[in-house]
Amino acid sequence: MQNPFDDVEPPPPHRGFSPDFCRLDMTVGVVLATQLLGISLVLASHCRVAEVWGRLGPMSLFMLIFSLLACGALCGLRPVLRRVGDRTAALLAWLMLMAVAALVTWGAYAFPQETLRIHVFPDEGLVATLGRGLGISAILGGMLLRYLYLHHMWRLQVEAEAEARFQKLQARIRPHFLFNSMNTIANLTQTNPRVAEEVVQDLADLFRATLANANSASTLAKELELSYRYLNIEKQRLGDRLQVVWDVEDLPGDAMLPPLILQPLVENAVYHGIAASRRPGLIRISGRYRRAQVNVSIRNSLPDEDEPGERHTGGNHIALDNVKQRMDAMFEGEARVIVSRIEGDYQVRLVFPYPWQRK
Repeated sequence: MQNPFDDVEPPPPHRGFSPDFCRLDMTVGVVLATQLLGISLVLASHCRVAEVWGRLGPMSLFMLIFSLLACGALCGLRPVLRRVGDRTAALLAWLMLMAVAALVTWGAYAFPQETLRIHVFPDEGLVATLGRGLGISAILGGMLLRYLYLHHMWRLQVEAEAEARFQKLQARIRPHFLFNSMNTIANLTQTNPRVAEEVVQDLADLFRATLANANSASTLAKELELSYRYLNIEKQRLGDRLQVVWDVEDLPGDAMLPPLILQPLVENAVYHGIAASRRPGLIRISGRYRRAQVNVSIRNSLPDEDEPGERHTGGNHIALDNVKQRMDAMFEGEARVIVSRIEGDYQVRLVFPYPWQRK
């Protein structure tokens, strides 16, 4: 007997609010931020203008050492921070920053060249210098951790809204598409049973995709296959009015994507571009992979302005907003959804990184 809990997916691992300080871009951002802080401290100090340039060099070196050691310490502490709760992680990270600040302050104060030391700290003794440095580090470290926590909560909210939109999308297969597909299948059973069987299989795969788990990522190959099956169904209904050109050989099939991300865009291309016109229309699905970026384009012809028929725009905006939010939730702001008009055609481009690893 099959275990009824075999298909139940385990809960996702805990994702702490602390970003990955092991990443080069994160380290560069921290270094730049601390350098700006050092410049601000020098400019705010009580010194003559002629002395500013003499203090900037030692302060910049001090901030550079502090930022690199802090990133290294937080990088090494990352496995622990991911296993504990947010409050414990925040306290550990704050204490780590204080320890690094104390170490770097003591090292700078004990530097053998006194002329460099006095450009960084006022001559008021080691205890007072440590107190001043730890006080500044405690305030700025607390502000940084608070910002990271609020950013983490905002990211969770974005992902929750994206999941809600995906669940809404799962329940929203346009009734006219389902009815038209069933009518097409009914007609094909009389004229071409083999094609009717293919359409039934395509429709089953489409519905199976709509029942997928929003938390389980899909791949570019699966999304393109699903779009192909959808267009195959519509091709049986629209006939020669629907022409499709594929140019996706250059794309990495294992690139990660949110599930059911391309099919709504292809459906909009059919619904707003092809079905709304009485003349034949073209949908071109193409893609390129360059410089660790995947670029997928869905381009469709549009009805003439003077062509009679009803124009549908509301559903198009809903689908685009859905795609934008879900792409942003998965790729954490590093993906783009670009809408444009090219030579009278409507085009939507998805640009996202590959390979991709969640931060």
